[in-house]
Amino acid sequence: MDPITPQPFGVCHVVAMPWPGRGHINPMMNFCKRLLFRDPNLIVTFVVTEEWLGFIGSEPKPDRIHFATLPNLIPSELVRANNFTGFIDAIYTNLEEPFEHLLDRLSSPPPTVIISDTFVVWAVRVGTRRNIPVASFWTESATILSLFTHSDLLAAHGHFPVDPSESKEDEVVDYIPGLSPTRLRDLPEIYHGFSHQVFNKFKPCFDELSKAKYLIFPSAYELEPKAVDFFASKFDFPVYTTGPLIPFEELAAGNDVSKPEYIQWLDEQPESSVLYISQGSFLSVSEAEMEEIVGGVRESGVRFLWVARGGESKLKEALEGSSGVVVSWCDQLRVLCHAAVGGFWTHCGFNSTLEGIYSGVPMLTFPLFWDQF
Repeated sequence: MDPITPQPFGVCHVVAMPWPGRGHINPMMNFCKRLLFRDPNLIVTFVVTEEWLGFIGSEPKPDRIHFATLPNLIPSELVRANNFTGFIDAIYTNLEEPFEHLLDRLSSPPPTVIISDTFVVWAVRVGTRRNIPVASFWTESATILSLFTHSDLLAAHGHFPVDPSESKEDEVVDYIPGLSPTRLRDLPEIYHGFSHQVFNKFKPCFDELSKAKYLIFPSAYELEPKAVDFFASKFDFPVYTTGPLIPFEELAAGNDVSKPEYIQWLDEQPESSVLYISQGSFLSVSEAEMEEIVGGVRESGVRFLWVARGGESKLKEALEGSSGVVVSWCDQLRVLCHAAVGGFWTHCGFNSTLEGIYSGVPMLTFPLFWDQF
């Protein structure tokens, strides 16, 4: 599905290429909406896989955002956690050529700029070959990007990868620009043990960053000025902070044309009585840990709304007879802002943390794997 509509000359044509994941697609879409709000002469071609179009194609969006698709040449969103390194490899090797073919069809008007998720490593190469400037869009904090781009410095200090058996886990990392002094044991799990192999898969993305023409953070300068200043001094191109990319206008409008069943269920619950449980868009805990969590939730008797991506049926069976609802997906921000929700069990990803802060809901923090401390 490539609804590519001819536009008049003088229009700025943005091609948005998010990483295929909810925590990346949402902020990219919200950023594109914000750009449209500011510039009436701008159109956006938003590129997703055919599978992801099925997930988000019915969601409301401005008329000047058009979806274009890449073929499903990567593992499904529902099973990608089973072999995450294979998922990364598939994106790196299978989607670059289809993206180039898509750009060939975008000629009325031709693309003015590509806004690409930093993790889409080939986007900068494609833009360079076609003389199209690429804005690298980092969907997490500037501080965590500073940490990721200084893995060589960590290694030089003997701090990467982190061996959990070593006694120096209490050593303090105090030499990363923008990062407050942090114990080695408190660095993200991606630096520990086997997990660092996943980090190494992404390292080429950070090496390519200097070849972009812009760098964009969905953060606020006042929140992490040292990290932002570091990147502004490191690169010879503009570095921007957008502020939190939360769709305030849509929330204010209500967006209640057709309520999903989980919202209808929330409408029937007492105020602040429901615990919303989400462990991120693809990462999860071990089977033993999950059994403990399920047992605790059952025994607590708390009302809950649990998002279980890829394991919905199994979790429903384990929680049968309890006082909650299990869904495969939900509009997280809408749920968090619902009056019935009184708590948020979160994996502490950057975007989830921002949404939790915005909603004002108390958070039970259970950090997992990546940009979580």
